[in-house]
Amino acid sequence: MSANSETITLNDPKQDVEKNVNDAASQAPALAKESESPADPHLVQLEPADDPKCLSLWHKWLAVLAISSSSLCATFASSAASFTEAGLARDLHTTHEVAILSISLYVLGLGIGPMFVGPLSELYGRNIIYRTSYVLFFALTWPTAFPPNIATFLAFRFITGLCGSAFLSVAGGSVSDLFDNAHVATPMAVYTISPFIGPVVGPLISGFIVQHTDWRWCYRVLLIWQFAQTILLFTCVPETYVPVILKHKARKLRKSSGDEKYYAPLERQEHSLFRMVLFSIYTPFQLLIFDRMALALDVWSALLLGILYLAFQAFPIIFEEVHGFNVQCTGLSFLGIGLGMVAALCTQPYWNGLFRRKAVKHNGHPPPEVRLIIGQVGGILAPIGLFIMAFTTYKQVHWIGPIIGSIPFGAGVYFIYTGVFTYLVTAYRPIAASAMAANSAMRSSFAAVFPLFAGQMYHRLGTVGATALLAGLTTLMAPLPFVFYKIGARLRAKSRFAVP
Repeated sequence: MSANSETITLNDPKQDVEKNVNDAASQAPALAKESESPADPHLVQLEPADDPKCLSLWHKWLAVLAISSSSLCATFASSAASFTEAGLARDLHTTHEVAILSISLYVLGLGIGPMFVGPLSELYGRNIIYRTSYVLFFALTWPTAFPPNIATFLAFRFITGLCGSAFLSVAGGSVSDLFDNAHVATPMAVYTISPFIGPVVGPLISGFIVQHTDWRWCYRVLLIWQFAQTILLFTCVPETYVPVILKHKARKLRKSSGDEKYYAPLERQEHSLFRMVLFSIYTPFQLLIFDRMALALDVWSALLLGILYLAFQAFPIIFEEVHGFNVQCTGLSFLGIGLGMVAALCTQPYWNGLFRRKAVKHNGHPPPEVRLIIGQVGGILAPIGLFIMAFTTYKQVHWIGPIIGSIPFGAGVYFIYTGVFTYLVTAYRPIAASAMAANSAMRSSFAAVFPLFAGQMYHRLGTVGATALLAGLTTLMAPLPFVFYKIGARLRAKSRFAVP
């Protein structure tokens, strides 16, 4: 998500709304300044033919859909492992607890990867990151589809998570590169929801596969999907990062004219990849240590993702052990969460209008706290959904009860992430990339750990007690968007990272 952070009304799942925020805010003005200098005729200029925003509408949407489906595939791979654990433990001679690491290690890779991939995209462009990461994602998934032993399988699950993380850190920037501020909301919404729909689709598909054939086919189907996405990325997604587009243009002009004086601004800037990566790693942790507001919002969003991934262990207990579902029907039970997310996405036009009215009220510069209004709705819906789930998991209650409860939970997840992501990007604009990286790292750590204790918690506390405990935790966090909406400006004024 990215492009002028004040105009983005959606979230960026990810971590690149971040980067483009910095790009649009710092590099674009730099380009403009240099391009205003008529004294240097060899400085390459961005012309309409080079501008990604001037592509045809169908081409831009084709690129957005290719990027979004690639992001969906990357997160699908995390949860598709949820129904393979029994077969994995049996065939590779390990325990069920070790098999759960197939989810945890992959998600950990998704969280760590953006810290390294983000700086690379600023130097080399978006396309080379997409293509390289997806080729590696495809190639390194083969050992998980045909694993010789559990150690090899788990190692490559972590590595493929790293490879897939590019679409949680760079892709949002491509969307904002393609559309101007007035039209970015809808395509950004499509991209934003894709990483959260992926984990819901994973068990749905893997449940049918495991029910009817060998568990390895979950990864073989993933390979087929990855191959198709790789072709789409090579054929349908153009380079969208303007500094790199100008760099390529300068190279072509030097070659065609024989004049080595042509140059792009990016070629005259001094870059240290090591320093960029180091900054990308330590700044997010500085933010978590020294900024309590960022820490609280990150813990809140991390708790939600942890609960979502915990559901991959909890739903089989609720629906298979309590209600007697088979594997494929248990996979279908995740449809409630997905339906809630899609329903929440459909409300985006209302929120876009609300934010436009707030912008007008504040002369075009609304405070970042305006973004938390949508999070307030999510803060109420998520615990309500979990409480409904908790008290409908009794065996004598119809199985549709927990699924109905998961619908408001899914909607709440979407609203909360939309509010938190856009708030972080706008409130911490100077270090937006680091703010999103900190959020991603904490979310992934919770998502990696929660599935490991889910089984023990649900068997010890029961389905009602365990789910009610989770609902209680989300209830404790629900006041955050209301509190920060009131006092966020004061906290930002005291923060060493946030804009005043």
